[in-house]
Amino acid sequence: MKDLANAIERSLKAEATPERAEKEKAYLKSELEHLGASVPAIRRVTRAALAELSHEGLIELARALWAKPVHERRMAAVEVLEARSKQLVPGDLELIERFLREARGWALVDGLAANVAGPLVERFPELERELDRWAKDEDFWIRRSALLARLLALRAGRGDFEAFARHADAMLEETEFFVRKAIGWVLRAASKKRPNAVADWLEPRAARASGVTIREAVKYLPEERRRRLLSAHAAGRVPRQRRGMT
Repeated sequence: MKDLANAIERSLKAEATPERAEKEKAYLKSELEHLGASVPAIRRVTRAALAELSHEGLIELARALWAKPVHERRMAAVEVLEARSKQLVPGDLELIERFLREARGWALVDGLAANVAGPLVERFPELERELDRWAKDEDFWIRRSALLARLLALRAGRGDFEAFARHADAMLEETEFFVRKAIGWVLRAASKKRPNAVADWLEPRAARASGVTIREAVKYLPEERRRRLLSAHAAGRVPRQRRGMT
Protein backbone atom coordinates (compact mmCIF):
# COMPACT_ATOMS: atom_id res chain seq x y z
CA MET A 1 0.00 0.00 0.00
CA LYS A 2 3.01 2.28 0.18
CA ASP A 3 2.89 2.67 -3.60
CA LEU A 4 -0.77 3.68 -3.50
CA ALA A 5 -0.12 6.11 -0.62
CA ASN A 6 2.73 7.68 -2.59
CA ALA A 7 0.55 7.91 -5.70
CA ILE A 8 -2.10 9.76 -3.67
CA GLU A 9 0.59 12.16 -2.45
CA ARG A 10 1.77 12.83 -6.01
CA SER A 11 -1.79 13.59 -7.07
CA LEU A 12 -2.22 15.92 -4.12
CA LYS A 13 0.97 17.77 -5.00
CA ALA A 14 -0.45 18.38 -8.46
CA GLU A 15 -3.49 20.02 -6.80
CA ALA A 16 -1.44 22.08 -4.34
CA THR A 17 -0.08 25.60 -4.22
CA PRO A 18 2.80 26.93 -2.07
CA GLU A 19 0.64 29.88 -0.99
CA ARG A 20 -2.06 27.61 0.44
CA ALA A 21 0.57 25.48 2.15
CA GLU A 22 2.08 28.49 3.90
CA LYS A 23 -1.24 29.98 4.97
CA GLU A 24 -2.68 26.67 6.17
CA LYS A 25 0.38 25.72 8.15
CA ALA A 26 0.33 29.10 9.90
CA TYR A 27 -3.43 28.99 10.53
CA LEU A 28 -3.32 25.49 12.01
CA LYS A 29 -0.06 26.17 13.88
CA SER A 30 1.02 22.86 12.45
CA GLU A 31 4.33 21.08 12.88
CA LEU A 32 3.63 18.90 9.85
CA GLU A 33 4.77 19.48 6.30
CA HIS A 34 1.99 21.03 4.20
CA LEU A 35 1.65 20.51 0.47
CA GLY A 36 -1.08 23.10 -0.03
CA ALA A 37 -3.98 20.96 -1.32
CA SER A 38 -7.54 21.90 -0.39
CA VAL A 39 -9.90 19.67 1.58
CA PRO A 40 -12.17 19.06 -1.46
CA ALA A 41 -9.10 18.06 -3.48
CA ILE A 42 -7.95 15.66 -0.75
CA ARG A 43 -11.39 14.08 -0.65
CA ARG A 44 -11.66 13.78 -4.44
CA VAL A 45 -8.16 12.40 -4.97
CA THR A 46 -8.41 9.93 -2.11
CA ARG A 47 -11.83 8.57 -3.01
CA ALA A 48 -10.85 8.22 -6.65
CA ALA A 49 -7.89 6.07 -5.59
CA LEU A 50 -9.94 3.69 -3.48
CA ALA A 51 -10.66 0.39 -5.17
CA GLU A 52 -12.52 -2.50 -3.61
CA LEU A 53 -10.12 -2.73 -0.72
CA SER A 54 -10.44 -5.49 1.83
CA HIS A 55 -10.52 -4.54 5.48
CA GLU A 56 -6.85 -5.45 5.73
CA GLY A 57 -6.01 -3.29 2.71
CA LEU A 58 -8.01 -0.38 4.07
CA ILE A 59 -6.11 -0.37 7.35
CA GLU A 60 -2.78 -0.87 5.59
CA LEU A 61 -3.43 2.13 3.32
CA ALA A 62 -4.45 4.32 6.27
CA ARG A 63 -1.26 3.35 8.09
CA ALA A 64 0.89 4.02 5.02
CA LEU A 65 -0.64 7.45 4.49
CA TRP A 66 -0.31 8.40 8.16
CA ALA A 67 3.29 7.21 8.46
CA LYS A 68 4.70 10.29 6.74
CA PRO A 69 4.33 13.59 8.67
CA VAL A 70 2.56 15.40 5.84
CA HIS A 71 -0.73 17.10 6.66
CA GLU A 72 -2.50 16.15 3.44
CA ARG A 73 -1.42 12.52 3.67
CA ARG A 74 -2.82 12.32 7.17
CA MET A 75 -6.02 14.03 6.04
CA ALA A 76 -6.19 11.40 3.30
CA ALA A 77 -5.81 8.65 5.92
CA VAL A 78 -8.79 10.08 7.78
CA GLU A 79 -10.72 10.24 4.51
CA VAL A 80 -9.92 6.58 3.77
CA LEU A 81 -11.28 5.49 7.15
CA GLU A 82 -14.34 7.72 6.85
CA ALA A 83 -15.17 6.63 3.29
CA ARG A 84 -15.08 2.96 4.27
CA SER A 85 -16.18 3.30 7.89
CA LYS A 86 -18.66 0.43 7.58
CA GLN A 87 -15.75 -1.96 7.03
CA LEU A 88 -14.18 -1.09 10.37
CA VAL A 89 -14.33 -3.51 13.29
CA PRO A 90 -13.95 -2.98 17.06
CA GLY A 91 -10.23 -3.77 17.03
CA ASP A 92 -9.63 -0.80 14.73
CA LEU A 93 -10.43 1.65 17.51
CA GLU A 94 -6.91 1.09 18.82
CA LEU A 95 -5.45 2.46 15.57
CA ILE A 96 -7.94 5.35 15.56
CA GLU A 97 -6.90 6.25 19.09
CA ARG A 98 -3.25 6.18 18.08
CA PHE A 99 -3.97 8.57 15.22
CA LEU A 100 -5.93 10.84 17.58
CA ARG A 101 -3.01 11.00 20.00
CA GLU A 102 -0.58 11.83 17.20
CA ALA A 103 -2.85 14.33 15.43
CA ARG A 104 -2.36 17.20 17.92
CA GLY A 105 -4.87 19.48 16.23
CA TRP A 106 -8.57 19.86 15.45
CA ALA A 107 -8.14 19.57 11.67
CA LEU A 108 -7.32 15.87 12.03
CA VAL A 109 -8.87 15.08 15.41
CA ASP A 110 -12.40 16.22 14.61
CA GLY A 111 -12.90 14.05 11.54
CA LEU A 112 -11.39 11.02 13.23
CA ALA A 113 -13.54 11.46 16.33
CA ALA A 114 -16.88 12.45 14.82
CA ASN A 115 -16.84 10.62 11.47
CA VAL A 116 -14.75 7.53 12.18
CA ALA A 117 -14.74 6.69 15.90
CA GLY A 118 -18.33 7.80 16.46
CA PRO A 119 -20.03 5.57 13.86
CA LEU A 120 -17.81 2.65 14.94
CA VAL A 121 -18.91 2.98 18.57
CA GLU A 122 -22.54 3.32 17.51
CA ARG A 123 -22.30 0.07 15.54
CA PHE A 124 -20.50 -1.73 18.35
CA PRO A 125 -21.94 -0.52 21.70
CA GLU A 126 -19.39 -2.56 23.64
CA LEU A 127 -16.91 0.18 22.71
CA GLU A 128 -18.77 2.66 24.95
CA ARG A 129 -16.33 1.74 27.71
CA GLU A 130 -13.52 3.13 25.56
CA LEU A 131 -15.29 6.50 25.34
CA ASP A 132 -15.64 6.42 29.13
CA ARG A 133 -11.87 5.95 29.32
CA TRP A 134 -11.21 8.69 26.78
CA ALA A 135 -13.36 11.13 28.74
CA LYS A 136 -10.93 10.85 31.67
CA ASP A 137 -7.71 10.92 29.65
CA GLU A 138 -4.93 13.38 30.47
CA ASP A 139 -4.74 14.42 26.80
CA PHE A 140 -7.40 17.04 26.13
CA TRP A 141 -7.60 16.00 22.46
CA ILE A 142 -8.70 12.55 23.61
CA ARG A 143 -11.26 14.09 25.98
CA ARG A 144 -12.52 16.23 23.09
CA SER A 145 -12.76 13.07 20.99
CA ALA A 146 -14.93 11.36 23.61
CA LEU A 147 -17.40 14.23 23.22
CA LEU A 148 -17.28 14.54 19.43
CA ALA A 149 -17.75 10.80 18.95
CA ARG A 150 -21.39 11.42 19.96
CA LEU A 151 -21.97 14.21 17.45
CA LEU A 152 -23.43 12.47 14.40
CA ALA A 153 -25.77 10.18 16.31
CA LEU A 154 -27.12 12.96 18.51
CA ARG A 155 -27.54 15.29 15.54
CA ALA A 156 -29.68 12.62 13.88
CA GLY A 157 -31.82 12.13 16.98
CA ARG A 158 -30.17 8.86 17.93
CA GLY A 159 -27.36 8.29 20.38
CA ASP A 160 -27.06 8.19 24.14
CA PHE A 161 -27.60 11.75 25.35
CA GLU A 162 -27.27 10.68 28.97
CA ALA A 163 -23.81 9.21 28.36
CA PHE A 164 -22.70 12.38 26.57
CA ALA A 165 -24.19 14.51 29.37
CA ARG A 166 -22.29 12.54 32.00
CA HIS A 167 -18.99 13.18 30.23
CA ALA A 168 -19.84 16.82 29.51
CA ASP A 169 -20.80 17.47 33.12
CA ALA A 170 -17.41 16.22 34.32
CA MET A 171 -15.65 18.53 31.82
CA LEU A 172 -17.94 21.53 32.08
CA GLU A 173 -15.56 23.67 34.13
CA GLU A 174 -12.43 22.81 32.19
CA THR A 175 -10.33 25.75 31.03
CA GLU A 176 -9.24 24.13 27.76
CA PHE A 177 -10.96 25.96 24.90
CA PHE A 178 -11.18 22.92 22.61
CA VAL A 179 -13.02 20.93 25.27
CA ARG A 180 -15.39 23.82 26.04
CA LYS A 181 -16.10 24.29 22.34
CA ALA A 182 -16.78 20.59 21.82
CA ILE A 183 -19.36 20.48 24.63
CA GLY A 184 -21.23 23.41 23.10
CA TRP A 185 -20.90 22.03 19.59
CA VAL A 186 -22.44 18.65 20.51
CA LEU A 187 -25.20 20.27 22.57
CA ARG A 188 -26.02 22.51 19.60
CA ALA A 189 -26.25 19.47 17.32
CA ALA A 190 -28.40 17.55 19.82
CA SER A 191 -30.74 20.51 20.28
CA LYS A 192 -32.02 20.19 16.72
CA LYS A 193 -33.80 16.96 17.65
CA ARG A 194 -33.97 17.20 21.46
CA PRO A 195 -34.28 20.89 22.37
CA ASN A 196 -36.01 20.22 25.67
CA ALA A 197 -33.44 17.66 26.78
CA VAL A 198 -30.60 20.07 26.02
CA ALA A 199 -32.28 23.06 27.67
CA ASP A 200 -33.29 21.03 30.75
CA TRP A 201 -29.73 19.76 31.14
CA LEU A 202 -28.22 23.21 30.70
CA GLU A 203 -30.54 25.11 33.03
CA PRO A 204 -29.03 24.03 36.37
CA ARG A 205 -25.53 24.22 34.85
CA ALA A 206 -25.70 27.55 33.02
CA ALA A 207 -23.56 29.36 35.59
CA ARG A 208 -20.90 26.64 35.45
CA ALA A 209 -20.66 26.56 31.67
CA SER A 210 -18.10 28.68 29.85
CA GLY A 211 -19.18 31.45 27.50
CA VAL A 212 -18.18 29.51 24.39
CA THR A 213 -20.08 26.44 25.59
CA ILE A 214 -23.29 28.29 26.34
CA ARG A 215 -23.22 30.40 23.18
CA GLU A 216 -22.85 27.33 20.99
CA ALA A 217 -25.36 25.26 22.93
CA VAL A 218 -28.29 27.70 22.79
CA LYS A 219 -28.09 28.67 19.10
CA TYR A 220 -31.04 26.57 17.97
CA LEU A 221 -33.12 26.54 21.15
CA PRO A 222 -36.51 28.29 21.29
CA GLU A 223 -36.03 32.00 21.89
CA GLU A 224 -37.54 32.09 25.37
CA ARG A 225 -35.39 29.27 26.68
CA ARG A 226 -32.32 30.64 24.90
CA ARG A 227 -32.69 34.03 26.60
CA ARG A 228 -33.34 32.44 29.98
CA LEU A 229 -30.22 30.30 29.76
CA LEU A 230 -28.06 33.22 28.64
CA SER A 231 -29.41 35.31 31.53
CA ALA A 232 -28.71 32.53 34.01
CA HIS A 233 -25.20 32.19 32.65
CA ALA A 234 -24.57 35.93 32.88
CA ALA A 235 -25.95 36.11 36.43
CA GLY A 236 -23.82 33.20 37.53
CA ARG A 237 -20.71 34.83 36.11
CA VAL A 238 -21.04 38.01 38.22
CA PRO A 239 -17.72 38.41 40.11
CA ARG A 240 -18.02 37.05 43.62
CA GLN A 241 -17.11 40.31 45.33
CA ARG A 242 -20.09 42.05 43.70
CA ARG A 243 -22.73 39.55 44.72
CA GLY A 244 -25.15 40.84 47.28
CA MET A 245 -24.30 44.47 46.59
CA THR A 246 -27.17 46.93 46.14
